[in-house]
Amino acid sequence: MRAVWVAVVACFSLGALAEPLRLGFGTHKPPYIFEGQARGLEYDIVVAAAAAAGFQVQVHYLPMERLHLLLRRGEIDAIAPTNTLSGVPAYYSVPHLTYQNEAVALASRGLKIDSIADLGQYSVSAFQRARYLLGPAFQTMAESNPAYREEAQQIARNRLLYSGRIDVVIGDRRILRYFNHEVYEQVDVSQPLTWYPLFEPTHYQVGFRSREQRDRFDQGLAQIRANGEYAAIEQRYALY
Repeated sequence: MRAVWVAVVACFSLGALAEPLRLGFGTHKPPYIFEGQARGLEYDIVVAAAAAAGFQVQVHYLPMERLHLLLRRGEIDAIAPTNTLSGVPAYYSVPHLTYQNEAVALASRGLKIDSIADLGQYSVSAFQRARYLLGPAFQTMAESNPAYREEAQQIARNRLLYSGRIDVVIGDRRILRYFNHEVYEQVDVSQPLTWYPLFEPTHYQVGFRSREQRDRFDQGLAQIRANGEYAAIEQRYALY
């Protein structure tokens, strides 16, 4: 199994002995996850909460479909981001972070999209497991739309959008905006876009194999919210 390992020194708050926690994150997704750099808004929050709960975190970066499979098999202990809509049996933490997913298209196409159902008439590219994580209306559209696809690599959606090879992309505006800096020499990112606010905020959780580990993580998350560490992490990424 391909994995990138990062050792995180855990503290011993909550009276817990440090223990390994095999934690899977999705692939490169700035500003939430900077793969291999041990940083990112989501990375910092999850690792800080785990450390506050007394875990020594071992991080894996893999596509989300692969992470959900490994969690079911018991080959890792926890994954992020996910939520109870994922369809994978797990013990889910309280929400640790909220994304605002939107639909976006080149303004030159003049697409009329007023509802999630309207996406069914266009080619659509979303992130892995979006068909589950964005709710039942989106799942219905995805399963009935032969031009719907999901990308393991977030950057691929920027290329597809600006090259005109896909009608609509689904994602968090901060992620899409960040990847413009990485694809501007390949596609014309100066093209005007139209954003379609079709989705409610998506509240993400950490999915655990163990109820006991989930409960400890929730306590750790509550601790970093109370002591100001969570707010300090948010501030580090405020410019994104």
